[in-house]
Amino acid sequence: MIRRTSKFVPVLAVSAGLVAPAALACTSMLVTKGATSDGSTFMTYAADAHELYGELYHTPARRHAAGAMRDIIEWDTGRFLGRIPQPAATYSVVGNMNEHQLSIGESTFTGRKELEGPAGIVDYGSLIYIALERARTAREAIKVMTDLVAEYGYASTGESFSIVDPKEAWILEMIGKGAGKKGAVWVARRLPDGYISAHANQARIGQFPLNEPESTLYSPDVISFAREQGWFTGANKDFSFADTYHPFDFESMRFAEGRVWSIFRRAAPSAKLGAEYVDGSVPNKRLPLWVKPDQKVSVQDAMALMRDHFEGTPLDMTKDVGAGPYAVPYRWRPMTWQVDGKKYLHERAISTQQTGFSFVAQMRSSLPAPIGGVLWFGVDDTFTTVYTPMYAGIRQVPKNFSQGVASRGEFSWDSSFWVFNWVSNQAYSRWSDMIVDVQRTQGELEGQFLADQADVEKAALKLYESTPEQARDYLTAYSVSQGDKVHTRWRKLGEQLLVKYIDGNVRDEQGKVNHPKYPESWYRHIVKDTGSRLLVPEEPKAEPKPAPKPTVAPAP
Repeated sequence: MIRRTSKFVPVLAVSAGLVAPAALACTSMLVTKGATSDGSTFMTYAADAHELYGELYHTPARRHAAGAMRDIIEWDTGRFLGRIPQPAATYSVVGNMNEHQLSIGESTFTGRKELEGPAGIVDYGSLIYIALERARTAREAIKVMTDLVAEYGYASTGESFSIVDPKEAWILEMIGKGAGKKGAVWVARRLPDGYISAHANQARIGQFPLNEPESTLYSPDVISFAREQGWFTGANKDFSFADTYHPFDFESMRFAEGRVWSIFRRAAPSAKLGAEYVDGSVPNKRLPLWVKPDQKVSVQDAMALMRDHFEGTPLDMTKDVGAGPYAVPYRWRPMTWQVDGKKYLHERAISTQQTGFSFVAQMRSSLPAPIGGVLWFGVDDTFTTVYTPMYAGIRQVPKNFSQGVASRGEFSWDSSFWVFNWVSNQAYSRWSDMIVDVQRTQGELEGQFLADQADVEKAALKLYESTPEQARDYLTAYSVSQGDKVHTRWRKLGEQLLVKYIDGNVRDEQGKVNHPKYPESWYRHIVKDTGSRLLVPEEPKAEPKPAPKPTVAPAP
């Protein structure tokens, strides 16, 4: 199938346990019903961490006996934090979407150092998955999460949560009260219909309405606590959550807001949000909390918005010498370094090598929840992953995505995380060439899923009308088979890349081995760095032989 290219992405012509991503590591986008091409809501999430193993979590629905307790295991560390009572029943959860199409993602903003180490037993990761088990809507999830931290205390640093159901999209920002203190301060904003928003490790909610409960919720002490600490002295109406609890600095603008900007600039070019919003040249510039996209966003567009290295902007990661001869838009850590006493940085793009898993959650109120909810799930780098449809109503997940197949320290060919990393790490060595092959296969797979979606859902809906459980069985078989298909095809792609590009060669479609030169610009870099060391001296020119003297015939 020919790939349908989205307007938002550049196509280059050339464990059993839950382990969370670390701070400054995630990106999430929210899209309201009125901003999408089909009346869905979307929420995207990239879970990025160098120690995160990408797998698809699955928790079946359960009924619980009176007095049953739930262990709280810290998502970052696997550490036991405590226990809380279970409700009478909990919902099925596939990844970060439950059976009612409620989806939750996050990004860590950490916040003020004075507020680290709060007293509590519920960490941010547990808040996500407990809310998915207990809530049917975004508003219910906000209540579950904020009630939990009020009763049992919060155990993490500052977090931004994306909380989206088929009708509403909310951002909830929360931070604890400091060492030894229980509870948290928080504010939640509902996106206006027709708009999109995003967050990426920087608190983004500034000033907010104080008397609009339909669109804004907040803890009773969110302002008074700041006053007690001496961090705010103005009128309540002027209070800014982000400026108070996570003040902006250069690195938060460049590393965090830069990713939000890259979504906004592509979705809403008419807003004319230039690089000065994030490059630090104008420190007081602030991006809006949300923007209205110039065109309605499709599922494929949402995938594309999560695939970006700042291409075509002043922050383009393919352009400086760090990209090497093959325009590799990745930089190995650390993010900052010093030369001659001056500090420098690498850009932090949405697409990054340390992504464990990512997804595009699609939620539709026009369909029954088991059919309307689709978690388009992928492992590894968002730019090279394949978003595979996992329906909200499924009873089982593909084996190669499932928990416990392998780990971050244990390779397995049965693990899609490892197979996708094998392919992407090959591509990083010769990006401008290999990404063409990767995107071709990626487009074939995703394009087929999108082309088949209407027929799959039509068949599922027909089954659902008579026997809902048969529809769930059908969608389970479909989702599992597509996961298996992606895994098999991606391993074959890795084999093909190895054969085609082995030892710096490039094998053409006829099987002939070619030796393409480096780009001219790279040869110039080599000459500049090495001077005359690699210069091949010219052959000395031979001295011209003297012309023979003409012979004079003797006189007769």
